[in-house]
Amino acid sequence: MNTKLKHLQIGDLTARLPIIQGGMGVGVSLSKLAGAVAKEGGVGIISTAQIGYDEEGFEKDQAGCNRLAIRKHIQKAKEIACGNGLIGVNIMVALKHYEEHVKEAVAAGADVIISGAGLPMKLPALVSETCRTKIAPIVSSKRALQIILKRWAHRYDRTADFIVIEGPKAGGHLGFSTEELVDINSLNYDEEIKNIIECKKEYEKQYNKKIPVIIAGGIFDSSDIAHALKLGADGVQIASRFVATEECDASDAYKQAYIHAKEEDIQIIQSPVGMPGRALRNEFIKNIERERQPIKKCYNCLAQCNPGTVPYCITQALINAVKGDVENGLIFCGSNVGRIHQMTTVHNLMEELTDFSSLNEN
Repeated sequence: MNTKLKHLQIGDLTARLPIIQGGMGVGVSLSKLAGAVAKEGGVGIISTAQIGYDEEGFEKDQAGCNRLAIRKHIQKAKEIACGNGLIGVNIMVALKHYEEHVKEAVAAGADVIISGAGLPMKLPALVSETCRTKIAPIVSSKRALQIILKRWAHRYDRTADFIVIEGPKAGGHLGFSTEELVDINSLNYDEEIKNIIECKKEYEKQYNKKIPVIIAGGIFDSSDIAHALKLGADGVQIASRFVATEECDASDAYKQAYIHAKEEDIQIIQSPVGMPGRALRNEFIKNIERERQPIKKCYNCLAQCNPGTVPYCITQALINAVKGDVENGLIFCGSNVGRIHQMTTVHNLMEELTDFSSLNEN
């Protein structure tokens, strides 16, 4: 097997390594982690979900603090990257202030915007094709991609700059039913990936441009990367492995929860976002299984959230976890979290992920 990583070309933007660090909120992937990944030649992604949670005044003005933090963290990440790699943001469609986040990221000079947790139907209207920022939807099925690209072409005469395919082994919010996630092996997801890649070719021809495909979900090591490339991907997105790095923006307790997690600790839960999610089972999850957790304050995060009916406040749960209260917070994770056993650095992890020597010997 002769595997060699090529650079990732997204329009006129280039990353030396085709590795995107997945966006993780609240506060797990901010400027420190994203900047370190870009410095190594990859694509560092900042999650804008309640990104201003630790800004002064957040309790009174979440929207304002989030806008401020988007600008601040993009700038800081670019400073850390020292001109290497690319810096982007992950913006959930489900956010109440989705459009504000997109516009702020563009104004701050984000290289890429990746958008999921819903279908980003209006994204092209918010990001001019003439600006530097490239846009990508996150999809989990051929049908979702068809809907998005058809709408973008019809309404905006535009297509995606790249596509992120997020499979059922990913962490956080997932574009699958709970039943599908319980029996992942029945999905034959490699075939779905091939169908999605085939689907985008129509739009490559229509717009005379290359649309790179990034595979995400369950990518753990170089053998997984090699498999993704063999399926026809141009790169991969990896999130969970970057949590157990010194540069990750989460608390040490959060990172240790990953390091000590076992496969049996992983659970599929229902999120107030309206999608299933993969997380670590802890006291918080046990409590929401027993009874609804009363919401004392609304943090204005989700467009479709009714504080009087949702089972818990996702903002408070995620903030608790990222700050270190790992038993009383929500810890999203990927399906391979049980294989993470030690702390590392972004530099060492990127070297490990790009070492194909053992594969090439076989």
